[in-house]
Amino acid sequence: MERRPRIAADSDIPFLNGIIEPYADVVYLKGKDMTRESIGEADALIIRTRTKCNRELLEGTNVKFIASATIGSDHADLDYCRSRGIFFTNAAGCNAWGVVQYVMTAIFCSFSKRDQNPQGLTLGIVGAGNVGERLAKTAELAGFRVLRCDPPVQSLLENDPAYFSIAAASLRGDGGKFRIDRSKLKAGDFCTLEQLLKESDIVSLHVPLNKETEGMAGNSFFESMKNGAMFINSSRGEVLNEAALLKFRHKFASVVIDVWSGEPQICEDLLHSADIATPHIAGYSLQGKINATVMSVNSIGRFLGIEDLALYDMEYPVLRDPDFRPDKTGTWFSNMSGLFASHYDIEKDSTALKNSPGSFEELRENYAYRNEYSESVFELIEIINKREYV
Repeated sequence: MERRPRIAADSDIPFLNGIIEPYADVVYLKGKDMTRESIGEADALIIRTRTKCNRELLEGTNVKFIASATIGSDHADLDYCRSRGIFFTNAAGCNAWGVVQYVMTAIFCSFSKRDQNPQGLTLGIVGAGNVGERLAKTAELAGFRVLRCDPPVQSLLENDPAYFSIAAASLRGDGGKFRIDRSKLKAGDFCTLEQLLKESDIVSLHVPLNKETEGMAGNSFFESMKNGAMFINSSRGEVLNEAALLKFRHKFASVVIDVWSGEPQICEDLLHSADIATPHIAGYSLQGKINATVMSVNSIGRFLGIEDLALYDMEYPVLRDPDFRPDKTGTWFSNMSGLFASHYDIEKDSTALKNSPGSFEELRENYAYRNEYSESVFELIEIINKREYV
């Protein structure tokens, strides 16, 4: 009798329990409990970033496939995996719209706290990939001037101007009609990091963690930024030199930090100096979590040759239309702030972490996933920006 496939899965991946069991033997473990001994008999892993897939974990195991229900790959030693014939996949773009929601809310929350209006300001986006480009489109819809810096994407367009003309990326994982069309992007739509830092009133990082980006936001980065600017990091903690940010903290009107070096242990000096500080939950949307699980199941199905898993899909909750309605007597700022605040109370998340930094992991594991924006929200953003409600 042929042996059923064996899979070790992170027990904190939502919506996964019960999906694969008809086709494979599944053991669920906390990320921290995934050791060489506990996964030794597994043919495949389904993990989060808390599991470091390297020689120490994988040597001598049966693992031949790793599906990460996250957008990154910095938690896997890809060179080692390739050398051992271990395939690695992730869920790239799964939570992109959750991060966009986080950043837009953080911007308006921070300016509201200072009683300042960001209308017409320049948002500099470092890393115009799945998250960054969606953020760029949303910010432009809201009336911001946007600068993009992404040398790899810029290089692609320099070598092949029609690179993005074949297909547009979907706005949401649930097949929503609102789409991001990159076909009109040109190499000239991107700028150097030097120009972006010099001209941006708000700088938001959306880069992957690799050898080129590790520690990129350091002394020279912050020296180049404008006095009174806003800095946001919701990408990876290690792209930021935390000591450098603390050194230059006096320059900035606002700092927003969602990701930290050495998580779950975090720098409490940075925690308390940040205006908004959250426990790595920027992408924690309900739809994003469903996306990540579905993408992981699909990849496992393709690897095992199980069609039902390769084609598996899940019913997405209907995105609610906003309760918010623009105030005809209100300003652009009051209406935009009201719209974003009506969907997400970012201050609540920040207060929870500041009050209990030792609860970092608990806050993540017990997080109430946010709903992403419906198409109506994007329509309202455009209406408010154009003041078509007056």
